[in-house]
Amino acid sequence: MPEALLEKNNQTLAAREGKYLTFTLANQEYGLEIVKVKEIIGAMEVTAVPQTPAYVEGVINLRGKIIPVVNLRLKFGMEFLEHTDRTCIIVAEIKGRSGSIPMGMVVDSVSEVIPIRREEMEETPNFGVKLDTEYIMGMAKVKGKVIILLDIDQVLNVDGLLLMENLKSEPDKGEDAGGDYAEEEEQ
Repeated sequence: MPEALLEKNNQTLAAREGKYLTFTLANQEYGLEIVKVKEIIGAMEVTAVPQTPAYVEGVINLRGKIIPVVNLRLKFGMEFLEHTDRTCIIVAEIKGRSGSIPMGMVVDSVSEVIPIRREEMEETPNFGVKLDTEYIMGMAKVKGKVIILLDIDQVLNVDGLLLMENLKSEPDKGEDAGGDYAEEEEQ
């Protein structure tokens, strides 16, 4: 049985081999599969959306498309950091119920695109406590550093993806787009 488990582990790691965009959050390197990345832009003005979680900065208008923006520092429970000249927004395609959704992620800085081979990867370690690590694809050891490889679909799907889909969707049939506010205004 252990041989079968080892073989499955090797196949999983081999499937993850490829090019990754690396970026930093709080001096830690993270990696994201390059095939998910659509573009990288400098920090820009974000329009806040009321009643969203604290990690949702809001939306941006990117060449006529409204793109939701999530601050990964806040999503991971890290301290907020004011944007600097190195702050970037990575626009990636996230799998949703109705197809792919473009989503922006604020990161401290973007590092580089690097190839990561299977032999440089390890499975996510067991931390010995009940800890949700579903969003971590694995760890990579590259140039003496550890890079946390993220499954960005899981990072943003945990509790925020439905919210993001709702931001982009139109009101249901028969509902007034103004909601309760329009009724209150008339009174």
